Amino acid sequence: MDDDLWEEYPEAAPYIQQAVEDHGEDWVVENYFPQIAQLGVVMDVPEVEELPFYDEERHDVMDEEKQIEMAEGLRAYRENLRTGTKPDEE
Repeated sequence: MDDDLWEEYPEAAPYIQQAVEDHGEDWVVENYFPQIAQLGVVMDVPEVEELPFYDEERHDVMDEEKQIEMAEGLRAYRENLRTGTKPDEE
């Protein structure tokens, strides 16, 4: 993997490298937001476009609106787990 990625994101780079070794570069790009970007809660994580193997013409990734929608869904899911309720229950 690109040395710049290791220098700029020393905590996240090993997780990204392991995912590439286990699943391949295409899988990492396709599953970046639900599987890897969540690490951003505890460490600096690069944007998917910063990955050295990301190809704008080949890969389709979530735009900011979709990222926000997914994050709100995950927040609601965690809240439901925490409270033991289902959506729309009071």
